[in-house]
Amino acid sequence: MKKTTRFNILIALTYSVTLIGGMVLGYKFLKDQGFKIERDNRYTADNNAQKVEDIIHIINKNYVDDINADSLQHLPIDSLLHQLDPHSMYLPATKAFEMTETLEGNFEGIGVEYYILNDTLLVTNVFKDGPAYLAGVKQGDKILKVDTTYISGRSLPRSAMIGKIRGRKGTSVQLTILHPGVASASVLKIKRGKVEVSSIDASYMINNETAYVRITKFGANTDEDFINAIRSLKARGMKKLILDLRDNGGGYVSAATGLANQFLPENKLIVYTEGKHEPRTDYFTTGGGEFEQGKLAVLINENSASASEIFAGAIQDLDRGIIVGRRSFGKGLVQEQFAFDDGSALNLTIARYYTPLGRSIQKSYKRGYAAYHHEIEDRLAEGELTAGNVKTKDSLQKTVAYVTESGKRVYAGGGIQPDVYVKLDTTGYNKFYITLANKKVLVDFVFDVLSERYTPSYLAQNLSGFTINDADYKDLLKYIQSKNIVIDYKQLIAARPIIYNDLKVMLCKYHLGDTGYYKAHNLTDNVVKQAMASLQ
Repeated sequence: MKKTTRFNILIALTYSVTLIGGMVLGYKFLKDQGFKIERDNRYTADNNAQKVEDIIHIINKNYVDDINADSLQHLPIDSLLHQLDPHSMYLPATKAFEMTETLEGNFEGIGVEYYILNDTLLVTNVFKDGPAYLAGVKQGDKILKVDTTYISGRSLPRSAMIGKIRGRKGTSVQLTILHPGVASASVLKIKRGKVEVSSIDASYMINNETAYVRITKFGANTDEDFINAIRSLKARGMKKLILDLRDNGGGYVSAATGLANQFLPENKLIVYTEGKHEPRTDYFTTGGGEFEQGKLAVLINENSASASEIFAGAIQDLDRGIIVGRRSFGKGLVQEQFAFDDGSALNLTIARYYTPLGRSIQKSYKRGYAAYHHEIEDRLAEGELTAGNVKTKDSLQKTVAYVTESGKRVYAGGGIQPDVYVKLDTTGYNKFYITLANKKVLVDFVFDVLSERYTPSYLAQNLSGFTINDADYKDLLKYIQSKNIVIDYKQLIAARPIIYNDLKVMLCKYHLGDTGYYKAHNLTDNVVKQAMASLQ
């Protein structure tokens, strides 16, 4: 295979590795945030020119570094902010509202997750005690009509379909729904409400003494959600914990410090923040955490950012646990949100955060906005993610090492380097598999075919040994061909183990929820296996 061809496949791989889970988990994945929202900052702007002036005024008063405001005049808002750093951004009203909803741990709507299957809106999850649940909507239902608008079979974009269902608390929506196995459709009128969503995606016992907890965002309720989960696990005998922060793009700084407080003794520095207009602010533990004793492994990867790195950095600097995985993203900037009366908002970098030993882990953005956001691809091209090339990247202080009390050397700049490195496993990932993933064939096959063949109880009882049978495999081949995809049998055979595993984990997600998804996924996850070994 040509080197360029292999590189292109691996680039696609980095996005397709988490594609399957991302398709199903939907809105739960929030990337690249790191908020400290403490003040009600609201600005009135009658027009765009006035808004630009207000933004420059806000920058002058609050930005983390010195900036020449004159150089920002007469630039469009996005271009203006790109002159600062990659994480200062302007959010239109809709995006600002959605981001706040996600971080606050709730949203307003009817409480369902959807997947577009063959131009039909399929309900893949119904939140317990939410409006849809109470109205009788069930997993597997197909939504044919919203109010007076037919949405089934019309090839509408996802935003058009879902946008008609979501709405403000107290308003009503009428859904025409087809239940599985029922010939005629039924009409349900549902009053929208506030739907609570836990920050904990999964928590369960891997064995008699080791628990697994997955957190993919740091929201307003993360601390409380974690306490509830950890108390339940301790009641089942937990003595060791694997805390999975992979693909956790961050969230509230206070949520990260609150979580760290559950692991560290009293009066330990967790993190501090400082900027040109922001005096140094120290965050200390208060003691009384739920898991101050017991072995801890924290999982990170190249998509673990911001608040995730605050937590991992504190655990590493204070020798509280072992960090397993791959180098984190490298976002050490703190944003504060400044709201405008029209609902839009400015997320402006006001400070940098530093780990207990004084490390800034922010990677360099001197090469510009575009290069910064392609830096993960550079790691892949250089072999860092796949070939074990894990030389410490220290983009800010190239010669400075920090030493923990145990004598471990850690570095600043470029993210958190794990204590135990686990490369990205690309075995079986080839062009044919990536085609199936990108065209959502495997997801469609699970929802369209397999979901009706296996029951939740069967999967729960046979999780470790379950795999699709020969009849399922033959039907998969027919299904692939029905999508006008030419089967490359040589590549199919090479990719068959991961295809089987993807089908299994997606089927478990459908029938057993997020915890079922991670239980199935972790059976073959090399990072989890290495964490288990490290805790022995």
